[in-house]
Amino acid sequence: MAHSTTHQHESNTKRIWFVFALLSVVTIVEVILGIVRPEFLIDTHFLAMRLLNWIFIILTLYKAYYIAWAFMHLEGETKGLRRAVIWTSVFLISYLMFILLTEGDYIFDVFKSNHVAWDF
Repeated sequence: MAHSTTHQHESNTKRIWFVFALLSVVTIVEVILGIVRPEFLIDTHFLAMRLLNWIFIILTLYKAYYIAWAFMHLEGETKGLRRAVIWTSVFLISYLMFILLTEGDYIFDVFKSNHVAWDF
């Protein structure tokens, strides 16, 4: 019995347009929030940072996750590899955000008051 050597490829055009639309909508929301800057999001602070900044960080992380999920084909990988890639990235990004926000806040205080001493 001969095996068929023909292989059918399905078109991913629909999926590519869906990913494009989803990432475009998230980017448009970020741009609109950056232009409009609603007062209640600027005046509200959560964990020593404005709520608008938290929204930007969350939307940017969502876009990065979805790009990795769709274009790096993580959706078809094993659960262990997906978790290793995603959780390592989440840890490193969270650590980087902590360092940048801590140092940025310190530098802001130095410029604001000309001197800040860290008392440990």
